[in-house]
Amino acid sequence: MKAMHISHDCCGHGQETHAGHARQQGCCGFTRHHITKDERREALEGYRDQLKLELAGVEERLEELK
Repeated sequence: MKAMHISHDCCGHGQETHAGHARQQGCCGFTRHHITKDERREALEGYRDQLKLELAGVEERLEELK
């Protein structure tokens, strides 16, 4: 499985991206290089939820094409 990281803005809002570690940049200028187990779980759960929504959209589109 490909490693992923979460990019955070200055307010701590995360954005899932692909790489190996989290990065927090913004007004504070601090860059994180490692994420916690909980952050990784949260990122993976968000990714899973997005995949479920994508699958639902594909299923709807396939029904429309029948």
